[in-house]
Amino acid sequence: MYHKLTATPETCQWGYFDNALEPALTIRSGDVVAMECLTHHAGEAPDLMMDDGVREVYENIDKNDRGPGPHIVTGPIAVVGAEPGDVLECRFLQAEPRLPYGVNFQANWGLLYGPVRAPLGHATTTDLESHQHVVVYEADWQQGTAKGLFQYAYPYADESPYPGTFIEPHTVARQSALRGVSVPLRPHMGTAGVAPAQSGRIHTVPPGEFGGNVDNRSFVPGTRMFYPVQVPSALFWAGDTHFAEGDGEISGTAIEGHLNVMLQFVLHKNLRIRTPLLETDTEVMVHGFHENLDEAVRIAAAETVYEMGRRWGLSQRESYSLLSVAGDLRVTQVVNGVKGAHFVLSKSVVREMR
Repeated sequence: MYHKLTATPETCQWGYFDNALEPALTIRSGDVVAMECLTHHAGEAPDLMMDDGVREVYENIDKNDRGPGPHIVTGPIAVVGAEPGDVLECRFLQAEPRLPYGVNFQANWGLLYGPVRAPLGHATTTDLESHQHVVVYEADWQQGTAKGLFQYAYPYADESPYPGTFIEPHTVARQSALRGVSVPLRPHMGTAGVAPAQSGRIHTVPPGEFGGNVDNRSFVPGTRMFYPVQVPSALFWAGDTHFAEGDGEISGTAIEGHLNVMLQFVLHKNLRIRTPLLETDTEVMVHGFHENLDEAVRIAAAETVYEMGRRWGLSQRESYSLLSVAGDLRVTQVVNGVKGAHFVLSKSVVREMR
């Protein structure tokens, strides 16, 4: 069955997941949902990134009802029959831009913000250490690229007055940005997943075994993410959509833009995974999360060894060897408090070996 879920003040939460909320939509395994996802950065270029529907969400979700996180998420979507211990597969079928503009925000949570204690002789980054900055991009979906449109110094040194603060064009000095540069588009959902098991309002920034703010730039149309279900009915949210992102997302954000996505959901009763797993036609990616990046890598490695045994029947010793000689380690992101890493393994290696 086909469903449509529009982003409205009633179907969006700003900055939190809450497993006690009533579903915005109830579906069955196999159903397809056309879903509107909004970025929380539209206020940084309101003349370009607002239409009537976006403005309605920004103006009608009370500023005091935003948080503890910054992201706008659409949902939740209840899946009939889903129970803790099941796995929800999200097949990413299609993504289209709602508006062709996006924002890269160089934030105070970015990797190079604050004093960088580099050894003597290394490059310094003084210009990046103390002020937040905005670069606005224009996307050409036909060409598959985005180009810098303008940039400006963000007027608030530390925290914005509230999530979604409007920066009116006449209040900042917009200057040209990134002339002659084209960025390949990789549209994806930065934040997507099932409801966390914890009760109450859960911050949208740290990712976890439920998914959430995973920020894997490879979660593009044609791929599928698997999430361990934490609560009855699964309760799926998505938002924080991106036009493009590099591994690490080091400035604090990607190119943050609104996307209309089409997703298909499949419930698995006999699949056992313990962390979000992304699958393409040719690769498997297994995630690990921790405040310490080294520990995130260790968790990702251990979960990948587990997945190789579950999927292909390899022993732990065989899996560990294969992961070391044929697996690729990627840093998913380093800016969400809880850092992310994932291992990428080509399916062809195992097919040939077996």
